Amino acid sequence: MKIYSLILVIITSIFLSSCSDESSPLGLDFVAAFKNESIDFSKIEGEETIQLVFSKTAEQDGQVHIRVSAENANYDVDYTTLPAATQNEIIVPIKKGQSTASFTFKNLIYPFDRSDKKVQFEIVKIDYPAAVIQGYKSLSISFDRSIGGTMSPEVGGPNQPYQVYIDLSKSVQTKVRRDSWDLGFYNGSYFRVVLNGSIYMATKALTETDITKVTKASVNSILASVAVGTFSDSNKDFVDHPAGDILKTAIAEIKDNDAENPVYLLNLGYEVGNTTPSAGSVAIAGSARGYKKVRFLKRGEDYLVQYANLDDTTFQEKTIKKNSTHNFTFLNLVTNSETSVEPEKLQWDLNFTVFTNLIEGNGSYGYSDFVVNNLKAGVKAYRVDVSSSVTYDNFNESMIDEVKFQNDQRVIGDSWRQVTSPQTIYTDRFYVLKDAENNYYKIKMTSFINASGIRGNPSFEYKLIK
Repeated sequence: MKIYSLILVIITSIFLSSCSDESSPLGLDFVAAFKNESIDFSKIEGEETIQLVFSKTAEQDGQVHIRVSAENANYDVDYTTLPAATQNEIIVPIKKGQSTASFTFKNLIYPFDRSDKKVQFEIVKIDYPAAVIQGYKSLSISFDRSIGGTMSPEVGGPNQPYQVYIDLSKSVQTKVRRDSWDLGFYNGSYFRVVLNGSIYMATKALTETDITKVTKASVNSILASVAVGTFSDSNKDFVDHPAGDILKTAIAEIKDNDAENPVYLLNLGYEVGNTTPSAGSVAIAGSARGYKKVRFLKRGEDYLVQYANLDDTTFQEKTIKKNSTHNFTFLNLVTNSETSVEPEKLQWDLNFTVFTNLIEGNGSYGYSDFVVNNLKAGVKAYRVDVSSSVTYDNFNESMIDEVKFQNDQRVIGDSWRQVTSPQTIYTDRFYVLKDAENNYYKIKMTSFINASGIRGNPSFEYKLIK
């Protein structure tokens, strides 16, 4: 069903708005296009499947002729393909009953000896009745930044078990289990710790500074209130501010003087849900993970964290060193180990995730299908409303308004989809993003459900504009 979603993406990006199902008559134009316009050469360690998508299901066999050209790259030396190229042309079969086709690009030079190599594939002919070459008719494999394409973040369906980090300039995604970490230790100049909002964690500072003196009995009266989704405005103090300001974390700045650093009651949130909801619904939260008590101290330029179960009379300690290549260093309190979560801070732009947000007057609340930008690395965005003069297709460099970029990681957030019936993507808006290397992209969300109405299947289109 993901294939069908890709077809809809390509149809939207070209012109076949009337061809939206697999029963389209043979007489209607048949369009074949590349799924993406570019792929990063450096990300291909061995093989890469190059995908073609069709505007409708093929009702008979055919062929797509693809011209191959290259700069500073030699066939069978630097790269090769399957099927093989003959006289600089690849022929990819169109199979009856299929909505996509593909061929294989094989990288023969990993690790790389130079970065000026480029391979270009271009659709030049389609052997099929009423065939049209439109959409992404060429694809470039090089070390250059991505110029755009379509992506389908693999959040994992209606339980949304994965957080997916997107690097637009490289056209790559990195996914991690959202319950694989508990705390993130900031690697910048401040000593701040963030909670894993994707599993609805919450925390409250206690008056006690001796972790061994905190017990379940001593905090029992506040256990229920230190949580996400209680519909109490006061619980906004128990979560990190969702705009992404590192100075507004629920855990206060760690002081130099140990005596000023309190013990915190830590609600560990929920396991990833494992039930199968009805079509159009999500099942994000599973069983409650319980509570811990935790305390944060400074040791020079390092963090020292103490933590234990509520009634334990002893505690564990873990030293966390700062790492300047990443926004945070992440800790799993169950395994007592650091864990890899985010890519390096300059290697991601967007994160598709479950998220803890705020509802005015009602405190914190959990959201699915959420998208944040990498604000801590300087990635900013703003929304553009479609009008008679401004559309996604005609938006260009001259229309960029620097003043509109926001210091908020929730610019896309949940504003791109409607989850109540009828479930739909808002087509009256798109987004402009400036990454940490001053590449500017326009982004259009294209789905959050598949053809069967199953949630947790997002996709989007993007294009480099500067």
